[in-house]
Amino acid sequence: MTTFSYITFLATLTIFISTSTVRSCPASDRAALLAFKAALHEPYLGIFNSWTGTDCCHNWYGVSCDMETKRVADINLRGESEDPIFQKAGRSGYMTGSISPSVCKLERLSSLTISDWKGISGPIPACITSLPFLRIIDLIGNRISGEIPADIGRLERMTVLNIADNLVTGRIPRSLTNLSSLMHLDLRNNRIWGPLPLDFGRLRMLSRALLSRNYISGTIPDSISKIYRLADLDLSLNKLSGEIPASLGKMAVLATLNLDSNKLSGKIPDSLFNSAIGNLNLSKNSFQGYLPDVFGPRSYFTVLDLSYNNFRGPIPKSLSQASFIGHMDLSHNRLCGRIPAGPPFDHLEASSFAYNACLCGKPLGACQ
Repeated sequence: MTTFSYITFLATLTIFISTSTVRSCPASDRAALLAFKAALHEPYLGIFNSWTGTDCCHNWYGVSCDMETKRVADINLRGESEDPIFQKAGRSGYMTGSISPSVCKLERLSSLTISDWKGISGPIPACITSLPFLRIIDLIGNRISGEIPADIGRLERMTVLNIADNLVTGRIPRSLTNLSSLMHLDLRNNRIWGPLPLDFGRLRMLSRALLSRNYISGTIPDSISKIYRLADLDLSLNKLSGEIPASLGKMAVLATLNLDSNKLSGKIPDSLFNSAIGNLNLSKNSFQGYLPDVFGPRSYFTVLDLSYNNFRGPIPKSLSQASFIGHMDLSHNRLCGRIPAGPPFDHLEASSFAYNACLCGKPLGACQ
């Protein structure tokens, strides 16, 4: 080989090595992923079998990298998936272990999805709040315990926080209301206790707030009505008390309001019955008094459930003026009098009116 050829060869090799280095994930990201993997045990599908070689950006199952920086941007591991690896095995996923704090070394991480593995336990690493680019945390369907990191509000880019169906305890951190970009909050079916932050309404971009099946107490903050994008609010199966803020009925896009199985009391605000809410469940509380006779053409309910309360008096005749009522349940109250004729009453079953003081007429027995 001539001197010129040798120099050309070295130059080409240098360019190749440099290009390969740029196209590969950094060694620090690869080491962080391997430490993350070491804390988990997946015995059936072999999803980590592809985590070999030096380039974690290439064909590592569930890992994707930023095209420009070549840093790990997404971890997407779902225990319930239509991926061929699940179809071939004929089963959903099962994984044990914990989420290693090594994940916090992935400095450009944008989304962390480790969902529906059923057996992953331990806490959410507190250091996760140091990841400035993190937008999505989805840990639904595991056995994660401990508390939501106190300084979760540092994650300014966060749009999705989903830790439903786990064993998370403690209060909702006050800093959570700093998540000004948050659009989807799902804390269902955990062991979270204490009150909702009074300034919950600071989450102005929120469209879904799902917090059912916890031990949340106190009153419903009036500030929630300031979340003008909120379409779905589920606070059912908690320990909330006090009255419903009338301002909830004035929200422009709130379509679903589930407050059943709490300790709410007082009168139901008239505004709820002439609002954008189409799915209203207030059952199994301690509401009392007369049902407001305020229904009209703006009243459109696919579901209206007021059962298991202490309502008394007659069924409001104005219910006949509602534009639509699909399912209505007034059972287990103290209502009395004749059930109005015509829609929506002509398509409802007797169970919708059962266990009241003295209701009569179709679909119950004739009035005396």
